[in-house]
Amino acid sequence: MTQMEQAKSFKICLVSISLAGGGAERSCAMLSGMLTNLGHQVHLVILNDEIDFKFQGKLFNLGKLKDINDHSLKRFLRFRKLRNYLIEENFDVIIDHRSKNDYLRELFYDQFIYSSLKRIYVIHSSDKESYFTKSANKMATIYNKNVTNVSVSDYIKNKIALKLGVEKCEVIYNAFDSDWENASNKILSEIENKTYILSYGRIDDSVKDFSFLIKSFQESKVWENDVSLVIMGDGKDKENLKKLVAKLPCKEFVVFLPFNSNPFSIIKKAKFVTLTSKYEGFPMVLVETLSMGIPVVSLDIVSGPSEIINHKENGLLIKKREVSLFAEALHIMCTNIELYEYCKSNTKSSVQKFSDKIIAEQWNQLLQNELH
Repeated sequence: MTQMEQAKSFKICLVSISLAGGGAERSCAMLSGMLTNLGHQVHLVILNDEIDFKFQGKLFNLGKLKDINDHSLKRFLRFRKLRNYLIEENFDVIIDHRSKNDYLRELFYDQFIYSSLKRIYVIHSSDKESYFTKSANKMATIYNKNVTNVSVSDYIKNKIALKLGVEKCEVIYNAFDSDWENASNKILSEIENKTYILSYGRIDDSVKDFSFLIKSFQESKVWENDVSLVIMGDGKDKENLKKLVAKLPCKEFVVFLPFNSNPFSIIKKAKFVTLTSKYEGFPMVLVETLSMGIPVVSLDIVSGPSEIINHKENGLLIKKREVSLFAEALHIMCTNIELYEYCKSNTKSSVQKFSDKIIAEQWNQLLQNELH
């Protein structure tokens, strides 16, 4: 018997806010496929009726029970349905991907919804309040009731979870899907004949700082050589960013595209991809891009980029959030052909440790070790 044949299979419930929009949600959807392919029986619970990402397993969509007249009693009844579902299905473990920014709500999950059940919490962000609420030390006591916890970067484990008193925390990075490289080459007409720099994600400027990117693009002057900036995504600040662009000389070279749940053909045609967030957990933008052979230019923000990018090896990692420095990096990556081609040649090999097969086995090993 091989090691895989000897491994025990488990009945697992993944819990997520939704299966749409962000990196945590895409990661949860991917994990459902990885665990299913390893022979585990996977169920998914989502709280909002939003599904963009491909998943595997049996779906329990609590969002279907919401209506426009939602109120506290209806929410409690949904929570009771969730509790009953978890008890009736008798899962070996619950893997919870939700953000956790309200202590009283998390106390309710701890003492009612998840009471007496084995669980693993996944910490997807370095923003402490997003996963430890404003009562971080109290939240640590809840994390310590779990069979273990998973952080998606070394920074989150060592600088946040362990420092707050979480006793058990393992690092398992988010994975990229090997099939992404085989994505259709069909490209949108708006960018079909353009050379472009790409940035994509939820358009929340307080987190992603697209305005910094736009100002850097303006200062870089690369648009004077017919290089465009493509910003792909939706969110509350999109119209404000369009107004910012309209005032700049580079306005004819900035293209806004809507959110795309399958962005890989657009990534594959980009010159390179940028990241200017103020914080992340483990930015899948970088891993997705590198896995398809495209270099990256990123700020060296808290958590993630320095664990993915080797400066001048597979991209550029900029230490300070200064427009002049980022503009210079954009210009260098557009004009220094030798450096660009060298970075491009190292992209795929630099992220093999994040492949779905390797990350799936790390999850499998964790489950085998913890679920006695």
